Amino acid sequence: MADNNSESPKSHNLQPSLVDGNLMVAKSLARAGVDRMFGVVGIPVTSLANRAVALGIRFIAFHNEQSAGYAASAYGYLTGRPGILLTVSGPGCVHGLAGLSNAGANAWPMVLISGSCDQKDFGRGDFQELDQIAAVKPFSKFSAKATDIKEIPNCVFQVIDHSVSGRPGGCYLDIPTDVLHQTVTESDAEKLLLDAENGRKQEAIESVGHSEIEKAVSLLRHAERPLIVFGKGAAIARAENALKKLVETTGIPFLPTPMGKGLLPDTHELAATAARSLAIGKCDVALVVGARLNWLLHFGEPPKWSKDVKFILVDKSKEEIDLRKPSLGLVGDAAKIVDMINKELKDDPFCLGKSHPWVEAITKKSKENVSRMEAQLAKDVVPFNFLTPMRIIRDAILGMGSPAPILVSEGANTMDVGRAVLVQTEPRTRLDAGTWGTMGVGLGYCIAAAAASPDRLVVAVEGDSGFGFSAMEVETLVRYDLPVVVIVFNNGGVYGGDRRSPEEIAGPYKDDPAPTSFVPGAAYHTLIEAFGGKGYLVGTPDELKSALAESFAARKPAVINVTIDPYAGAESGRMQHKN
Repeated sequence: MADNNSESPKSHNLQPSLVDGNLMVAKSLARAGVDRMFGVVGIPVTSLANRAVALGIRFIAFHNEQSAGYAASAYGYLTGRPGILLTVSGPGCVHGLAGLSNAGANAWPMVLISGSCDQKDFGRGDFQELDQIAAVKPFSKFSAKATDIKEIPNCVFQVIDHSVSGRPGGCYLDIPTDVLHQTVTESDAEKLLLDAENGRKQEAIESVGHSEIEKAVSLLRHAERPLIVFGKGAAIARAENALKKLVETTGIPFLPTPMGKGLLPDTHELAATAARSLAIGKCDVALVVGARLNWLLHFGEPPKWSKDVKFILVDKSKEEIDLRKPSLGLVGDAAKIVDMINKELKDDPFCLGKSHPWVEAITKKSKENVSRMEAQLAKDVVPFNFLTPMRIIRDAILGMGSPAPILVSEGANTMDVGRAVLVQTEPRTRLDAGTWGTMGVGLGYCIAAAAASPDRLVVAVEGDSGFGFSAMEVETLVRYDLPVVVIVFNNGGVYGGDRRSPEEIAGPYKDDPAPTSFVPGAAYHTLIEAFGGKGYLVGTPDELKSALAESFAARKPAVINVTIDPYAGAESGRMQHKN
């Protein structure tokens, strides 16, 4: 009879559990609070993605690293936490640079993680060999390469922390194939993770002095025509409550940049968006919060701005403030600095009031411009121009109430008209081409928005050219059953088909389609139907209203193909002078 207390001979030979590099990366990401990843798997990172999923990280797999990178960058903006992009080595890393550079241009936190070739074979023509640290250098705030499995936890925490420190941006982590295959014991892995966590450094946050806050308040108090401008830097800082309090306490009109729209509702009585030229042209003091004085704000220079305007710039980057040389620069977190201004105002408040000449002028001009726009929007024009369908879309989105859908907008005429017509009522509900004017972001941004805010419908309003960059990702929408409705303004090409002058139609290839032309009447709606999504083809107001009502109620992946008159728009939208 066997002795129940006897040990099996094999028990003395049990090996400790091992953790390989793939699992070590996944564990490090999970410890850092990562809950979403975007990317394209393959050699050598497929196991890494699977390990991450097993640890509770949602991995959204794309067809193209470019779109996945745009998703990661937008996820960083929407959540304030770095979006993570995973790619294969060599060309995968290169494709990922689109998202990394977009994150840097927009000051959004993001981390690109790429596998790379075996270290011992570098320089010998290994599979997908590339000096990836050098390749990412122009676009990365900080880059790290784990040359041994024991370095992985520190490297992961470093790139994540650097992406959100100071002015947010993109960082890069390189993990060679041989490192992914190395192993340590589970107990050693846990010790490495704990040591890395304990070694993380807290960012030293600059503190704005009380005297600087006093100067800011004094400039605003004594201004005859003050203006508050805010952008997506204020949005990522969650400054909406502080800004609302400041605007409504002081009665100062405000102007959001395109992606600052919604921090305060576009419908607010002090919104100066519809009187933009008057507001920036006549203001004498401008408090600019989380927005750069770049091309979007005409560099803060005449003739768009008064030569005598005094700028108060609030920015996380001292370098940005030094570059612009404002009357007063306040370095730090936008929400905290606006809170400090509000506290300074508490004991000695001021308010312009509705009858103040400056407020009256802004209000009057806004009403005039809105009235003119609404008169144009009221007309049902068929074949569709840009205004008629945009009005119908606006009304359908507003009819959704709260939580408001997240709007994704890209294109030339489509984005320009949409910026003027579509209304944002809640923070961080508009994503567009951004600081860089990047086309091709649409589907990636949609997927990021659905991942970041699963309770919200996502509505993309895209030009057919912008849609084409990433159209294959409609399969990704269907695969993950994301609540995204993509509306394509189909006018047959870039700006709208063949816009060439007679002098330009010459040469041996003059009978080729114009460089701006696409196939007329392209059936974009059938693309999503191939994967099981819902497609609609519309060309009249009633057809569009019906498609919007049905797709919005369903909250399922859909493409609405809106036939637009190819001659309705303008070449280059509102930037003809650049083309």
